[in-house]
Amino acid sequence: MRAARVVAVLAISAALAATAAAGDKKYSNLHFSVVRAGKQVPVRNASVVIHPVNKNGEQEKGGLELKTDGDGKTGIDGIRYGKLRVQVIAKGYQTFGQDFEITEPEKEFVIELKRPQDQVTIYK
Repeated sequence: MRAARVVAVLAISAALAATAAAGDKKYSNLHFSVVRAGKQVPVRNASVVIHPVNKNGEQEKGGLELKTDGDGKTGIDGIRYGKLRVQVIAKGYQTFGQDFEITEPEKEFVIELKRPQDQVTIYK
């Protein structure tokens, strides 16, 4: 009987510890504005791809893809704190890619996309 109580107390303690550990995880709301570099014109239908990045700097599985609206804006709520790799792809623009550290409850990104540059060649 006494052993059963000890096991029950340990199980409850473990459950409370797991709940407390889960409560330590913090989440952020991310907001993206994608604009054309220079003119600051919104870029609509741009793909914003988000991937978590591990401690070794390697991209993990489980990415998300968002699309910008007519104002060049998109967002997502409930992204866990930590390092994220953000890529933005839009037709007629250079692809943007950068890693960011998420450490605050609300994060605003303004991403400027550049037009493609001419290739350098010696054969002209």
